[in-house]
Amino acid sequence: MDMRFNTAKRRHKKFEPRVRVWKLKEEWTCEEYKSMVRDKVEEEEWKHLDVNEHWHKTKKIMMVTAQHIRGMSKGPCRHKETWWLNCGPKQRIRHNQSSD
Repeated sequence: MDMRFNTAKRRHKKFEPRVRVWKLKEEWTCEEYKSMVRDKVEEEEWKHLDVNEHWHKTKKIMMVTAQHIRGMSKGPCRHKETWWLNCGPKQRIRHNQSSD
């Protein structure tokens, strides 16, 4: 009895640059971001907008400001982290290597 498995080929996703919003956690960056967003919100006209238009306008202001302050990511992570290799396994590996 022969078994056949059809495996789908995985296509690599192209890297899409993202706004570095995680960098806004820094205190000075956060304060600068808040002040710039406040200024831009005060400049905009908000009358006669429905909820969706209001949300899209707010989102655009926030994303453009974050991009202006922190920029865009340049590329995918080049070094993958080996999170599973913590102190316990490292010590066992060293012990095994030293005993050989």
